[in-house]
Amino acid sequence: MNGSGDSVGPARGSLKVPLERIVVLHDEIDLPFGEIQARLGGGLAGHNGLKSLKRGLGDPGFWRVRVGVGRPGSTDPEVVSSYVLGRFREPRPEVEALIAGAADEAERLVERLGSAHE
Repeated sequence: MNGSGDSVGPARGSLKVPLERIVVLHDEIDLPFGEIQARLGGGLAGHNGLKSLKRGLGDPGFWRVRVGVGRPGSTDPEVVSSYVLGRFREPRPEVEALIAGAADEAERLVERLGSAHE
């Protein structure tokens, strides 16, 4: 995800997709594990993937489905990086429920955006 802006920006331009119709799902350490929130725009909170998307899209005003993965016990960048790039520590059924919940939220958002532009 850290380089996703390199392809998302040109794809958006080629397809002429309005910025507010871009939906990104991403891990969010500032939300407890299992919590899911959708929002338009916002800060990047040091998230390298979101930084790349902002660079590629030229603006942070895209939709995000924030998928809570919890925060490690340290703010050390190496610990945080290892935490978000490592395996989940939660039981598999909880991880599967998180993924399903994120997919459901993304689907609801896409349906809502689609009906708003009809």
